[in-house]
Amino acid sequence: MALLLTGKVTTEFGIRSPAHKFFNVFVKQLHDLQNIAERVHEAKVHQGDWHGIGSVKNWTVTVDGKVETCKESIEVIDEQNMSVTYILFDGEIGQNYKIMKWTLQVIDKEHVGGIVKWTFDYEKLNEEIAPPYRYLDYITSLTEDVDAHLLKGK
Repeated sequence: MALLLTGKVTTEFGIRSPAHKFFNVFVKQLHDLQNIAERVHEAKVHQGDWHGIGSVKNWTVTVDGKVETCKESIEVIDEQNMSVTYILFDGEIGQNYKIMKWTLQVIDKEHVGGIVKWTFDYEKLNEEIAPPYRYLDYITSLTEDVDAHLLKGK
């Protein structure tokens, strides 16, 4: 029996910064991530603009201590539910996954901060490829860096 090639990985974090400001970094200030997050080395527009649906950006990041590149495009922005879905492709991701989508949802907590939920939906190219757990440390670091940056700016 063949193993499934598709799957989903989800993780959640509490943040202390205002939920709407955290969400805005990933929807309206993507260009700032390279100046905020330690593991984001370079980001540039490949096609379109920084924040348009379907625009393509090139990213150079560190995952598991190794510098990797990929391209990313915003698929959906839901401002009301503070949710955004990115499609990641090419580079190391494209060598292992047919489909890789990262969805960020930020949930406002009434008195302070919020909950950040990241979901990776993926389809591996073959059964030998591991699920994308190695990106969890990267996304944890990214979330912590953005939260700390926003707290400094209060």
